[in-house]
Amino acid sequence: MAERLQKILARLGFGSRRACEELIAAGRVTVNNTLAILGMKADLSRDVICVDGLRVSSDQVNLIYIYIALHKPRGVLSDVGADDQRATVRDLVPVPGHLFSVGRLDLNSEGLILLTNDGELANRLTHPRYGHEKEYRVLVSGRPDEQQLTVWRRGVVLEDGYRTAPAKVSVEGVVGKNTWLRVILREGRKRQIREVGARIGLSVLRIIRVRIGSLRLGELKPGEWRYLTPEEVRSLQGSTKAGDREPEGKASPRRRKR
Repeated sequence: MAERLQKILARLGFGSRRACEELIAAGRVTVNNTLAILGMKADLSRDVICVDGLRVSSDQVNLIYIYIALHKPRGVLSDVGADDQRATVRDLVPVPGHLFSVGRLDLNSEGLILLTNDGELANRLTHPRYGHEKEYRVLVSGRPDEQQLTVWRRGVVLEDGYRTAPAKVSVEGVVGKNTWLRVILREGRKRQIREVGARIGLSVLRIIRVRIGSLRLGELKPGEWRYLTPEEVRSLQGSTKAGDREPEGKASPRRRKR
């Protein structure tokens, strides 16, 4: 029987109905290869429903929530593309089922990504309205002057006219002719750090994300992943007010390599 799409997705574990409405509005859901719109109805028994290009099924009902921290290497895609044969973060984590990539990074950036099937938590960590901090180590060419750093901290008008929100930017150290910066953002527009650097005359050589909200990259090396501890999950849930859910039980998460 046909029912509203957000109700189906909520029942399958993609978050609250409100979170599922936002998934649909963001263009991340299709029905029979057609972009879904709010108010659309579907029948899971006969329609092909996909989220981020991956088909959902009734097998996802009553799923166990999974939370994984991954160190994405450079040259690996954050997203799964149906027509793209390049390596993705899902190739690095051999865990079955649909997992959202929280905190996507461009191809040449690296660092912390959270993979989870908790749709509501994923939505709250990524939606700009919640303003969760993301922290980066950024290597730039040369020596930034105080004026460049001040402009970055206040906000920069990008090429499309968007003005970035204020950011925390500090000098971490000098390596040869280059400088490491510590950058903390509360927004995450595509390639924002690289574009800001270009606008203020700084060439960005490397980007490593080290934190999403309360979750830190820690000692994970590129390509390694681990399950979050129950304490880490509770901390993320508390900061997003996503409700009490028990994470997959992993008392001593092991570091894993691809």
